[in-house]
Amino acid sequence: MNETLSRTPRVPRGALGLAAGAAALLALAGGAQAQDYDLTIAVLPSPHTAYLKMAETIPDRIAEATGGKVKITLNDSLVGGPQIAAAVRDGRVPMSSALHTYLAAEEPRMGIFNLPGLIDNMPEYAYVCEAFWCEDVDAIWLERWNAISLANGAWCTQQLFSKEPIRTVEDFRNKKLRVHNPQTAALMDALGAKPVPLALSEVMPALERGIIDGLFTSTCYGHGQEYWRLAPNVQNWGLGPINGWAILINKEAWEEMPEELREQVQAEMDRFEGEAIYGYYDFVREAMLDMESKGVTFWVAPDSEKARIFDPQYTQPVYDSWYKRAEEVGFDGKAYIEKVRQTLGKDLLR
Repeated sequence: MNETLSRTPRVPRGALGLAAGAAALLALAGGAQAQDYDLTIAVLPSPHTAYLKMAETIPDRIAEATGGKVKITLNDSLVGGPQIAAAVRDGRVPMSSALHTYLAAEEPRMGIFNLPGLIDNMPEYAYVCEAFWCEDVDAIWLERWNAISLANGAWCTQQLFSKEPIRTVEDFRNKKLRVHNPQTAALMDALGAKPVPLALSEVMPALERGIIDGLFTSTCYGHGQEYWRLAPNVQNWGLGPINGWAILINKEAWEEMPEELREQVQAEMDRFEGEAIYGYYDFVREAMLDMESKGVTFWVAPDSEKARIFDPQYTQPVYDSWYKRAEEVGFDGKAYIEKVRQTLGKDLLR
């Protein structure tokens, strides 16, 4: 079923504090130059994805919004994925396009969309984001990563690319599957699969050598990396379908800018966020149509089989481990999930 968003984009969050190591971020060369601030944004190499296509628009749109006073350069080789947020915190780069899911083990609120059956699609992600979650996470970015979040978006719908069809709960048993977050890993354990953590650069060789039987990944990323050539079964089980990303800037780098420039940058990034969220399904559709033209057939789990995989015998261990980590971090995990459910009206469906 195609989903659309009818609500207006998020209310601009205003000029919050920005960031980055001042010396590495600013090129002030004597007063009245057209280009006053020179920033690098670290991104992941991910061809044909909404993540990268949106990030590639940032330099031109910020240059236009600031009259050329802020120049941003993309770099996809400076920082590895797991370090892309820490690099901003530590001042190694002034900006990055960071992934929440890489931080879910450290900060469980970053991984709420990987909990099975909680957030099922982009409209629900956007709704929870606007209601409270993005504000909560903005505060976490600032407190723990010394970063200002300028905008949010999400990877294309997560699907399971596998060598052999995985179309029943029993088919998961003993399958070696690459996962990228602790929630999906816990669910695979409960199902009898073997979750395998792998760097993205190792996925294709692992598929070739039989180290893994498949992987959960973004539709667009799997398309761009051509995983379907080795793992031609592309299946949508509705497991953690949304994975977010955020455009971050180091706090000190942000605060080096005059207030007028910060307002111009934030206003443009608010527009950027609206495009990322409300154009989401265009990116998913484009990737799927291209793969279909190359012979890929997509499979969606029927409700009867999804009901089996979302049975509490499999999902409760995932939530229990998340609640335990929440307690260690210092917040009430059960109350937080109940707040998500109430926001989405899912508490009414029990």
